[in-house]
Amino acid sequence: MPYNGTPMLEIEGLHVKYGGIHALKGISLNVEEMRIVTLLGANGAGKTTAIKAVSGMVRITVGDIRFLGRSIKNLPAHEIQKLGLVHVPEGRKIFANLTVRENLIMGAYNNNDKTDIARTMDRIFATFPVLETRLDQLGGTLSGGEQQMLAIGRAMMSRPKLLMMDEPSLGLAPMVVAEVFRVIEEIRSEGVTIFLIEQNANVALKIADHALLLETGNIIMEGSGQEFLNDPRVKQAYLGERAKPQTD
Repeated sequence: MPYNGTPMLEIEGLHVKYGGIHALKGISLNVEEMRIVTLLGANGAGKTTAIKAVSGMVRITVGDIRFLGRSIKNLPAHEIQKLGLVHVPEGRKIFANLTVRENLIMGAYNNNDKTDIARTMDRIFATFPVLETRLDQLGGTLSGGEQQMLAIGRAMMSRPKLLMMDEPSLGLAPMVVAEVFRVIEEIRSEGVTIFLIEQNANVALKIADHALLLETGNIIMEGSGQEFLNDPRVKQAYLGERAKPQTD
C-alpha cells in the first residue's frame, strides 16, 4: 500500500527538454517525509535529469516542483540547497585539489556557526571514521569508496532535510557498496528523507520504502521496494533474473 504521510517533495507534471531531447515527459511523484524513495531505470531513462531538475541544475520546461509545500521551480541551486534539499551528484564531484577537511567545510558554506560546524563534523567522523584519519589528505588521492564517503559527508555538513543521491554505488566494490547503503539507512534513521537514484536495483530496493520505475521519460510503475523485488518484470529487466519458462 502507498504511504500516506506528509509529502516533503512533490513533482507534478514535470517536462524537461534540452538539446532537442524530451528527457522527461510529464512525470509526477511524491517523496514522503522520513522515507527512502528510489527511482529506477536504464541508462538514458531520465533519472539524472529528474534529480538535476529538483536541485536546480536543469531548467524545467513545464510542471512544478514543491519542497515543504513551496514551489522551487527554477530557483537557483544555491537557494534550493539553503532550504535543506541537498544533492550528492553522480561521480561524487569532490574537490580533488582540496583536503578532506576543506571539502567538508565547503559543504557548510551557508553556516557561520563554527561550533555547529565542528559538532556536525564530529557526527560525520562517527559515521565515517576513515575521513578523520585523512583530514589533511587531498580529496583526489582517496580511494573511490572514500571519495563517496566524503561526498556524502560534505552533503551532510549542510544539515539536509532531504538528501538526493545519484548513483552512490557507481564504481564501488561490493563490500564498499554494502557499507554505503548501511550509512544511507543510518542517515534516514536520524531524520533525513532520502531520494535515491540507483542502477543497482537489487541493493536499492532492499532498503527502499517506495520505488518508481522510469522508462524513456515516463514513470511506468510504482510500489513498495518489496513489491518491486517480487515483480517478474523487474526481476527480469533490472535484477538479472531470467523469467521461468511456462509449463503446460
